[in-house]
Amino acid sequence: MTDTTRGQGQGPVQGLPKAQGPLDVLVVGAGPTGLTLACDLARRGIAVRILESRSAPHRESRGKGLQPDSIEVFEELGVAEAMRARGSEGVVLRKYFDGEHVNDTAVGGSLLIGQWQVEEALRNRLAELGVQVEYGSRLAEITQDAAGVRAELADGTVIAAGYLAGCDGGHSATRGLLGIPFEGNGEEEPAMVPGDVRAPGLSREFWHQWFTSEGGGILLCPMPGTDTFQLQAAPERDGKGGTLPPSLESFQRLFDRHARIPGIRLAEPTWLSAWRVNVRMATRMREGRAFLAGDAAHVHPIAGGLGMNTGVQDAAALGRTLSSALCGAAGEGALDAYQSERLPVAAEVLADTARRYERVLAAVREPGRGTEAGLE
Repeated sequence: MTDTTRGQGQGPVQGLPKAQGPLDVLVVGAGPTGLTLACDLARRGIAVRILESRSAPHRESRGKGLQPDSIEVFEELGVAEAMRARGSEGVVLRKYFDGEHVNDTAVGGSLLIGQWQVEEALRNRLAELGVQVEYGSRLAEITQDAAGVRAELADGTVIAAGYLAGCDGGHSATRGLLGIPFEGNGEEEPAMVPGDVRAPGLSREFWHQWFTSEGGGILLCPMPGTDTFQLQAAPERDGKGGTLPPSLESFQRLFDRHARIPGIRLAEPTWLSAWRVNVRMATRMREGRAFLAGDAAHVHPIAGGLGMNTGVQDAAALGRTLSSALCGAAGEGALDAYQSERLPVAAEVLADTARRYERVLAAVREPGRGTEAGLE
């Protein structure tokens, strides 16, 4: 009898439902990383399925910039033009200090686009390739042996595949089930409250960035193809110094305090969130026939906008690796190439974004400086 791997332990699989198959690769997570990987595999003729625990797609701006390396990946996937049609090239940062307009800085080199729009374009391309995202599919258990991987879902369904790719975010169920440590550090209190809001009357020609001599601030970035702004602000605090949860009312108070523009009323929040500083990395990106990519493998500060882009590059590298193993002459020996390539990159991105974040925190205390410090 062949032994199987259940997480990190060893032991025979007993009492599992009959698996569905055959399948080359099962992708867990339908964010930019998972969708990029699924598109890459499907265009190569590799049998792939993609699962998502959410019940439906979201419409949250989240990560909002694509760099040239990511656009190159999307060119190969045949989806770059769809990205360009949804986004805009370059943006002008309008900087204010203590309520006064100080200067404008034009920044280029990336495509401003909401994460939900990136995902939408990739889903459409994936559908053209004959694959649909399977929503409401929550991973519950992973077993594997020399022949393949079996993924059991929360509803009892078992899917058999040659390989599994965990692209399911910073709280990755895949990483946890595989028993891969996620080492690093993080803060308990949120450093920022982001959200998507409307701001009727506010110019959409600029990414507005208000900072104050006390160190506070609020940013409103117009998202292309929508009538919304992505809001980012230091969280509001209560009388005891604790942070208040994000809400439209809190956003309005923060805007009034920092922007000091009477008559602008924020409205229709479609996303409210709290962001905490976390700098963490998986100790490995491969466990047998299972792999990690994107935020499932590494999380870091947002400065420089490298998160979504690093995940896209992970997906491209993993697509090459799995294709070589499945279709090329290299066979199983090709599997080590992914971790060898991407683990050092992840370590450097963590260090780089931490430095960028510190530069931004220092820069915004200087009149006329803003988030461009994270791009330097």
